[in-house]
Amino acid sequence: MTLDPQTTPALAERLARVQSKLTTVLTHYGRKSGKPYRVTIWFMANGDHAYLSTMNMKRQWVANVLANHKVSLRIRDELFEGELTQVTDPQEMRRVVKLMKRKYPITLPYLWLKKQPAGAFRVQLSAP
Repeated sequence: MTLDPQTTPALAERLARVQSKLTTVLTHYGRKSGKPYRVTIWFMANGDHAYLSTMNMKRQWVANVLANHKVSLRIRDELFEGELTQVTDPQEMRRVVKLMKRKYPITLPYLWLKKQPAGAFRVQLSAP
C-alpha cells in the first residue's frame, strides 16, 4: 500500500493528537470467516504509522492479522485504516522496544528478561 505524500502529514498530525492514549480498538478480520472482530490493545505511534505488539503470538488476533493484513484502529474519536506487516528487521524491532519502554514502563521487567516482545506489527495507515 502506498500513501499519497500529501495525506501523510495529515495522518501524522491526527496520530500525534491521540498518541498519548493508552489503547486502541483494533478491528481485524477472521482468517476463515472474514468476520470483523475487535480487541482493545496497546499501540505506539511513530509518524504516519503505528506499531502493535504482543507478548503471545498464539492469540487469535495475531493469527487473523497474519492471514488478512487489512485492519482499522479506533483511538478515541479518530479512526484509521491500514495494512499491517510483521516486524522482522532487528533495527525496526529495537525501535518498537524503545517506543514500548517509553510509553508503557510496566513492560520494563518483561523486556529486561525477554529483550523484545514475542511479535510486533507495523500498521501503515491511510485515510478511511
